Amino acid sequence: MEYVDYYKVLGVARSAEQAVIKKAYKRLARKYHPDVSNESNAEARFKEVGEAYEVLKDKEKRAAYDQLGANWKQGQNFNAPPGWESQRDFNAGGQAGAAGFSDFFESIFGGSGFTQQPGGGFQGFQGNGFAGPGQDLEAAIGVTLYQAFNGEKVAVRISDGRKLKVKIPAGVKDGQKIRLAAQGGAGSGGGKRGDLIIKIGIKADQHFKLTNKDIELTLPIAPWEAALGAEVKVPTLSGTVQLKIPAGSTTGKRMRIKGRGMPGKPAGDFYVRLEIATPPANSDTERALYEQLRDGFKFDPRAKLDIPS
Repeated sequence: MEYVDYYKVLGVARSAEQAVIKKAYKRLARKYHPDVSNESNAEARFKEVGEAYEVLKDKEKRAAYDQLGANWKQGQNFNAPPGWESQRDFNAGGQAGAAGFSDFFESIFGGSGFTQQPGGGFQGFQGNGFAGPGQDLEAAIGVTLYQAFNGEKVAVRISDGRKLKVKIPAGVKDGQKIRLAAQGGAGSGGGKRGDLIIKIGIKADQHFKLTNKDIELTLPIAPWEAALGAEVKVPTLSGTVQLKIPAGSTTGKRMRIKGRGMPGKPAGDFYVRLEIATPPANSDTERALYEQLRDGFKFDPRAKLDIPS
């Protein structure tokens, strides 16, 4: 069998104090715990780290291990000295042949308390006190522009079947992620829950267009409002405002209402893009009015077009 250098496994010196060994174990156990690690060899490394700590945390086992000598190297072929097992009894209170220990360990110490949970997770070595944190969970939700603007509560269902009411921050951005502490996966061994990370998607709105923190509305106006000027009501997400349309306005003119966009520091702006709406001529009277306009104006809408005759 191969010799296992437990000091190398934990990354500590052979002269390391117990506090250093314990700190190294906790760091590596968190890193490789199968319930939280994404490493491909997490389970094997977790067992290896736990086995090393099982030996080095115990004064008697560590002394016996050190007695084998410091000249062995990791992976060298190893056989316990003759009569070794009869010299010491390390099985008291342990579980001979327990799953999870290497042949190297058992050739020196016999079995000892490593147990596997029915669900496939690991409780760790008896007496080590390792509690694994739960996994962070992710969820994506779509919210309306009104919900994003006002910061309303929305329902979200996460992968473990729970349904939560989540308060969306007013002025949240499209694609923004929100972290909810201790709302993720359950921890192991009494460990705390992981976090829940929610990615926000803002749905397209029928009337309002969102660009970063600015909101734009295309506002229809009548031809006489564009020509003569007018004061009109404009709907925004925070209520109606009065807007003065300058005389001689044309389709496509863009007007800004400062601070009426998405909330924030600073808040976004609200833009109004004018669009002249042509009234239909559905009656004789309406057609006659259009004829008067035609005859009364010397207006050629295509005069500025440079088209060869």
